[in-house]
Amino acid sequence: MSSQPPHPTLLIPGPIEFDDAVLHSMSHYSESHVGAPFVSTFGDVLSMLRKLFQTINPASQPFVISGSGTLGWDLVAANLVERGDDVLVLHTGYFADSFADCFETYGVNATQLKAPIGSRPQHAEIEKALKEKSYKIITVTHVDTSTGVLSEIKEVSKLVHEVSPDTLVVIDGVCSVGSEEICFDDWGLDVVLTASQKGISCPAGLSIIMTSGRAIERFKSRRTPPASYFASFKNWLPIMQNYEAKKPSYFATPSPQLIHALHTSLEQILSKPLSERFAAHRKASLRVKEKVTSMGLKQLAAEPADQANGMTAIYLPEGIKGPEILPNLLSKGVIFAGGLHREIAGKYIRIGHMGVSVDPERSDVNKALEALETCLKDAGYSKA
Repeated sequence: MSSQPPHPTLLIPGPIEFDDAVLHSMSHYSESHVGAPFVSTFGDVLSMLRKLFQTINPASQPFVISGSGTLGWDLVAANLVERGDDVLVLHTGYFADSFADCFETYGVNATQLKAPIGSRPQHAEIEKALKEKSYKIITVTHVDTSTGVLSEIKEVSKLVHEVSPDTLVVIDGVCSVGSEEICFDDWGLDVVLTASQKGISCPAGLSIIMTSGRAIERFKSRRTPPASYFASFKNWLPIMQNYEAKKPSYFATPSPQLIHALHTSLEQILSKPLSERFAAHRKASLRVKEKVTSMGLKQLAAEPADQANGMTAIYLPEGIKGPEILPNLLSKGVIFAGGLHREIAGKYIRIGHMGVSVDPERSDVNKALEALETCLKDAGYSKA
């Protein structure tokens, strides 16, 4: 039984519902951010992130910095490319546009390879693009929160290493880390950026990235200084290395309470084999998607291979708009998200099912599906 006050069940694609123990860790008493107890906790967090991302390469480097997942874009753009460089952004939704915009802010030329809504760029298209120009970076949104499209990062990375081996493989994993499998070393990834409030199951406020030794060497060989002060690896790299070695260090004050919450969440995640966690997310996702199909509804991601396991984006029936149905869902005790893709925002809704919400001992998924069915009936919808 949860000790949290009664509240509507939050089933958006992040932030998500949090475990009581994680929230309790947020109430940790105040302590010095350079004191031995906190430094030890932070060091443990960095070590546990290596396990979550499945990297044992000592050249890999995790970073945890106060900020939203968006800060991860700046960390990549400010440190791993320079003004005038070219990057290839694979587009599966709203967040590719934003990542490209971030690159352009730093004077980097971002070429987007776009797929139809609900799909992803195909390998032949990616190979063609990589052969036409030399790109410093390719970015892939593992799960685009706006569409629920899942990208095949393992196969994309393999292709990049074969066709353009000097191109860094950068994964936007904000909506995938913790709910989708990521094998950092085995798949040859160079950067995976994420945030705390989704599959990692910790309150928002932490930007988390894992970098390869190859990415760090790319940073060290820059011709010009990083284009940011707060996001500069020059400032953060020694801090993270020292924290992981349990040595006090300082550049900017971290959030001790959030670090404690992240520590608790990572302990919970790693208390069981990661394979079990990913299987639980696949099982819950299948339940949601089978129910949606049985109701006569369609997903933005039409092909099963393109569908994320931590969220589902659903087209609403003709004549029903997201802003109209969301208040009724709230009255039934669940919170879904409206559409985010600019071209079709009012035509669909998004359900998040990750973290504690996929626990079979909780009723979150059943509650969500029952509320959706009831609200559609209330709006006059019946399956043809």
